[in-house]
Amino acid sequence: MLPAWSLLTIDKLDRLRLRKDNGLVRDVFQQQHMLEMQGPMGIGHVRYPTAGSSSHEEAQPFLTNYPLGIGVAHNGNLTNTDELQSSLKYSNFRHVNTDSDSEVLLNVFAESLTNELLEAKSSKNSTKPFRMQDVVFAAMEKVMTSCEGGYAGCYLINGFGLVGFRDPNGIRPLVFGVRKSGGGQLGDVVEKATGASNSTNLPDSPRSIPAEDELDYCIASESVAIDTLGFKLVRDVRAGEAIFIDLEGNCHSKMVHANPKHTPCIFEYVYFARPDSIMDGVSVYEARLNMGEKLAEKILRHFGENHNVDVVIPVPDTSRTSALQTAYRLNVPFREGFMKNRYIGRTFIMPGQEKRKKSVRLKLNTIRREFEGKNVLLVDDSIVRGTTAGEIVQMARDAGAKNVYFSSAAPPIRYPNIYGIDLPSQKELIAFERNEKEIAVKIGCEWVVYQDQADLEESVNMAIPQHMEKFDGFDCSTFDGLYVTGQRMGDEYFTKLHSLRNDNAKSTRNFVSSPSILGGADSPTMPKQTLDKLVVDDRKLSKSPQEELDHATRVLEKRRITLPSF
Repeated sequence: MLPAWSLLTIDKLDRLRLRKDNGLVRDVFQQQHMLEMQGPMGIGHVRYPTAGSSSHEEAQPFLTNYPLGIGVAHNGNLTNTDELQSSLKYSNFRHVNTDSDSEVLLNVFAESLTNELLEAKSSKNSTKPFRMQDVVFAAMEKVMTSCEGGYAGCYLINGFGLVGFRDPNGIRPLVFGVRKSGGGQLGDVVEKATGASNSTNLPDSPRSIPAEDELDYCIASESVAIDTLGFKLVRDVRAGEAIFIDLEGNCHSKMVHANPKHTPCIFEYVYFARPDSIMDGVSVYEARLNMGEKLAEKILRHFGENHNVDVVIPVPDTSRTSALQTAYRLNVPFREGFMKNRYIGRTFIMPGQEKRKKSVRLKLNTIRREFEGKNVLLVDDSIVRGTTAGEIVQMARDAGAKNVYFSSAAPPIRYPNIYGIDLPSQKELIAFERNEKEIAVKIGCEWVVYQDQADLEESVNMAIPQHMEKFDGFDCSTFDGLYVTGQRMGDEYFTKLHSLRNDNAKSTRNFVSSPSILGGADSPTMPKQTLDKLVVDDRKLSKSPQEELDHATRVLEKRRITLPSF
């Protein structure tokens, strides 16, 4: 499953400049490419697929020319994509060219903005002056009303500005920051930009800032991006809020949903966020320390002070913070027993069980001295399929561990995530219909201890600053199966989700979308009926990649189409 990176800018002539491709940022963007991406405003996106295929054609930002020229980059998943796509096609006559829900989100906004602009134009003789922010916020109200799921991101509007938005449940994170244009100290400029220094609100009216106090703005999914680029973190975008930054540097904000609830995805704190991030005012590092403390307390409740643990070893990298505090609370040494190869990506999103197993061995290597003759407690942030856990347990045994225990800073993952985290289909989750003893047998360790969900929630709540309001709750759907947007297990939605997310479906989808198969510079264009045949036959494809290739070759040979050499 290939990551993708892309960037969209608008230059001084209002021309859109876009570059996208599969691969890591350092591979896709080199100096000559950056020199071509001119303009005072832009949006970028790093993607691993949770909907659609791995083709770079589905990499964000997506573009539409009408109205004005709009781009979108977003994080998350829409849960009513099929309904929205049908409405766009048959009611609004808009074409959606990919399977990506990002393109749907783009067209919903574009259609809403078109209608608002036409209405503003028809009432141009009104005494009420035209303000672009009013048009943008009216369009965003329709987006928030129409689009269900977890999403946060940015729209770029050619000739007008940038729009940041966050879904009404605040599931996916979004923050923004400022810096002084041209460098220098911010001083009191942030107060001019945001109101009083202790305020969490932005004024809804434009501001006139002297040229020497002009600000640059940055909107990102994590505060580390704000920090590393030299911006000052202002605050999180609130659930159901839209922020519009116009080309003059004025910043406008409005709550565009009538009944927002703040229920962030708790898995962001467990795994996805960097430990140096601040999300919704919460230090991710502090939350993970609390998780480690709570995990140790549960181990002590189960086994007492005679827990028989000689050493605590983290599974790199995310669990390191929790493991450190677990060791401290258990009063046993904390040691680094695994060295990580940083050129191997995240294994839990890789398609195919065998590929994941091989990648674990390539990704980690043991320091034998820390394992030999010891009772080792391994701490990981979570256990998804159990592939990584099982391989790591075996690696610990191969390194000479006397006994191997395994603990997870998160509760058992028993349900799929539908808001933008690419967890597998339910039946592929190791905790599905298994208890802790059965899971221990499955991964080959002496015992497994999971974090309790109540303790996980408390770990994050404890890290909320005193001056901030408590959250309305958390999205813990991967642990308890309760979805804040109302879906229920057994719905047709989950049947379709399983058909898209299981390993065989992912392998087939990525195979069919491969540029080397569906045409390249040296291969003929594949007729539509051939592609249809491949899609129809994908259920019959064997699990072996070579057998899949042989099958596709036979299908194509019937139509006298030759596959390019590999």
